[in-house]
Amino acid sequence: MGFKILEYLQPFCSFLPEVSKPERKIQFREKVLWTAITLFIFLVCCQIPLFGIMSSESADPFYWLRVIMASNRGTLMELGISPIVTSGLIMQLLAGTKIIEVGDSVKDRALFNGAQKLFGMLITVCQAIVYVVTGMYGEPADLGMGICLLIIIQLLCAGLIVLLLDELLQKGYGLGSGISLFIATNICETIVWKAFSPATINTGKGTEFEGAVIALFHLLATRTDKVRGLREAFYRQNLPNLMNLMATVAVFLIVIYFQGFRVDLPIKSARYRGQYSSYPIKLFYTSNIPIISSLPSSLTSTSCPRFCPSKFAGNVFVNLIGTWAESGYQRYPIGGLCYYLSPPETIGHIITDPIHAIIYIIFMLGSCAFLSKTWIDVSGSSAKDVARQLRDQQMLMRGHREKSMVHELNRYIPTAAAFGGLCIGALSVLADFLGAIGSGTGILLAVTIIYQYFEIFVKEQSEMGGMSTLFF
Repeated sequence: MGFKILEYLQPFCSFLPEVSKPERKIQFREKVLWTAITLFIFLVCCQIPLFGIMSSESADPFYWLRVIMASNRGTLMELGISPIVTSGLIMQLLAGTKIIEVGDSVKDRALFNGAQKLFGMLITVCQAIVYVVTGMYGEPADLGMGICLLIIIQLLCAGLIVLLLDELLQKGYGLGSGISLFIATNICETIVWKAFSPATINTGKGTEFEGAVIALFHLLATRTDKVRGLREAFYRQNLPNLMNLMATVAVFLIVIYFQGFRVDLPIKSARYRGQYSSYPIKLFYTSNIPIISSLPSSLTSTSCPRFCPSKFAGNVFVNLIGTWAESGYQRYPIGGLCYYLSPPETIGHIITDPIHAIIYIIFMLGSCAFLSKTWIDVSGSSAKDVARQLRDQQMLMRGHREKSMVHELNRYIPTAAAFGGLCIGALSVLADFLGAIGSGTGILLAVTIIYQYFEIFVKEQSEMGGMSTLFF
């Protein structure tokens, strides 16, 4: 029996701004326009610095997660999508496990969405306070109470903007969701920048360009030994190289190939004789949920402890969690639990420390398979839920009675969820081992999101009757 707490939250939810549902059908070209406007606002917020912060030359404790969180250090998008993702996952888990009771009525769904927004804002406030108190923007005593409060207000307003932009797209004004759009944009931006960045860095062997493609032409033009310059462009350390770029493209193609794997179950209408269709069960049945579900835990287990060395240096418990070293603006683990849960940086590290690689592989494969299998039970996509949805649409599986549909769906859905999560984890590990730009997790997210947008485009095209009718 779940708790009916949503009704008690209704008075508080009424204070939050809400995007109203469209009163008419939004044309595809209008959806594209609203999606572009949403993306433009997000990118502008990524460049507006927070007022009152002190510039810091210290390593960024969230460097490795910023690509996935769609965040940018020291700007309004400092928190990125982490509050809304965390609130959405927690509320979905509470509803799926029946801890809180959510009905199927329009009122109950509206209350649930309002509670999710309210919870997201509470998480935003908590994260903002933690960031300020732990000295992310300078020591609180140096900043002063007024500036600390101003920074928290700025982060709160930015979090509200992210919530409204996501709601704008999900209400039907745009394409997809804001979360997916921001993640894919941030990851693709990182990949393009690492490939074509004109920024120069002094590596000790002379000035080099950060971008892998630009560095290739620069090294070939400046090195007298062209073979050595070409080898350096492919295998240089500490900066993006052509092997990283090629690995990124390879992983993109592999994931797109696996997206086509599916089983089509034949279904028929119980009302109209002769009306047949199919219900597709994809290999990636839960899409990128296993990776997104791991974001809050990754944030807690691998990034938050990076604050600890400066605050609790020498503490035995902190050292068991992780010991850290700094390299430029990055802080990376060199020991402890966090070290074994982080990906090996190069293939050479796999050879020198195979135990690290084995533990990381087991962790990634096991967590992705478990989260994927668990998600179908709490998100309303299990065999029992799918069978109920088909019955509500008065559809039956051909060759099966209504009572045997659940048994037949159970042959495919749990297997597709667990094995699909396993494949996602394996592809993420492969991308990490190959040194793909943007991390294996980031690339998996980007490809699955881009493929979802491709499916939306194909669906809109089929409904409108052709390419020309979409925009004209």
